[in-house]
Amino acid sequence: MSTNGYPPAAATTSQFREHAFEALREQARPRHRYWLHALLFLLTILTTTVVGAELSNSFYDGRPFDLNKDFEGYTRIWHNPLYLIDGLPFSLTLLLILLAHEMGHYLAGRYYGVNVTLPFFIPAPTLIGTLGAFIRIRSPIIARRILFDIGIAGPIAGFITLLVPLVVGISLSKPVAWTVPRGDLIFGTPPILRALEWMIFRHTDTSHLYLHPVARAAWVGLLATALNLLPIGQLDGGHILYSFVGERTKFLSRLFVVALAVLGVTLLFTSAYPAGIMWLLWSVVMFFLGMRHPVIVDPTPLSPVRRWLGLAALIIFLLTFTLAPVQTAAS
Repeated sequence: MSTNGYPPAAATTSQFREHAFEALREQARPRHRYWLHALLFLLTILTTTVVGAELSNSFYDGRPFDLNKDFEGYTRIWHNPLYLIDGLPFSLTLLLILLAHEMGHYLAGRYYGVNVTLPFFIPAPTLIGTLGAFIRIRSPIIARRILFDIGIAGPIAGFITLLVPLVVGISLSKPVAWTVPRGDLIFGTPPILRALEWMIFRHTDTSHLYLHPVARAAWVGLLATALNLLPIGQLDGGHILYSFVGERTKFLSRLFVVALAVLGVTLLFTSAYPAGIMWLLWSVVMFFLGMRHPVIVDPTPLSPVRRWLGLAALIIFLLTFTLAPVQTAAS
């Protein structure tokens, strides 16, 4: 007979583990604020579609993307709402990728009875129309394998989902003769994007390849995947790392945060200063908000299959990461 919800002191490890799982299931009754999830999602459709409309118009007019016109789109829609239709290929592709990533976490959490919320999307008048999406985990994760499965499910789901739009979008892209004017933004090219450009445009100079809005949405998905797979604290990569090395993750997380800060400072002295600012801000956010990690009750080592999946996550990170995601054109 247990007392105060805990198993008796003489309980075996397996009995304790089973009791912990049962207690976790009892807690896992999420209360969703469906109206809030829906409202944020609809607002994010709006903000990403405004960005997508300018991306589409710039692409078909054969001119560089103009960030100022992107912000003008928020006033333009009041006079011509049909203006937004051109932005749907970008926005719907991007939201599909982000949704797949977050639903990967959500479904894995629900499979194990973890109290996890539906995705919260974050609308914002940014370069891509959003600050991404996230879920909240409201109950403890007590086993390494559960932490690993929830952590890796998002990046794998998002990466698989973006592959088709990435290939299709690159196929719809076009080489251009002009160069970006000084001071305008240039988007970095992660390794998987570079490889696909080379395969699809094998006999064409891809140094000035103008990405179709669908490919640009997939590019955002690549960036989001790389950011989430950074091996730091509360990020997906931090959860995966903790599943392998346990409490040593605290030291390694701090090491990687310092590395990000050094990268940011280095890029500030080049034409990639927007990327430098991004990495510095990300390192600060991670240092103050993302370093803590829940204690795992069941430290059973990961199975061979999960170790192979961990290697797959590392490969995905290397394919999607770029040192300077955004930089300015040099003179």
